[in-house]
Amino acid sequence: MIIGILGLQGDFDAHKKMVEHLGAKTLLVKTSEDLDAADGLIIPGGESTTMTRLLFRYNLVGAIKRFHRKGKPIFGTCAGMIVLSKKILNHPEQFRFGFIDIAVARNAYGRQIDSFEEDIAIPSLGKEPFRAVFIRAPKIESVLSKKVESLAKRGKEHIMARQGSVLVCSFHPELTHDTRVHEYFLKMAQNFR
Repeated sequence: MIIGILGLQGDFDAHKKMVEHLGAKTLLVKTSEDLDAADGLIIPGGESTTMTRLLFRYNLVGAIKRFHRKGKPIFGTCAGMIVLSKKILNHPEQFRFGFIDIAVARNAYGRQIDSFEEDIAIPSLGKEPFRAVFIRAPKIESVLSKKVESLAKRGKEHIMARQGSVLVCSFHPELTHDTRVHEYFLKMAQNFR
């Protein structure tokens, strides 16, 4: 199994180390040909406006749409969640794929200085809390369809969700030593194969 990690911008290296630690092969995706070889795709955190510009510059938008149409799993963290969402409430003009029926707000928890960590419950990953790292994190303001399964909340706010082959979270699981979120995604990729 090969997991592609979008390698244009953002913290792709931490995802790469986590996936390889779990025994899967990785491929940094920078071209549509790279994407053809992948069984799953991770879109990391970073700066969503810059990431979007680079997706168009490297002709990856159409390739990612085809990847999604095939039903191959895609996992977006932080900025990755933003570009996968249906709506971006505070930047409606920004490009997004619309692969998951959620409306998000960018930088909803504040600036870099407002970053924080918090233990959250993710019932599908077991009883042990997950230490979530929020860095200039987006927020899922609303779920727009019954197709979306909420996997974790912070109070009343959805922070991790899934719709079919698309998994998103507003935090950074790659910045912890807890591998359970990545294990969950690898199972999605394994089940697709």
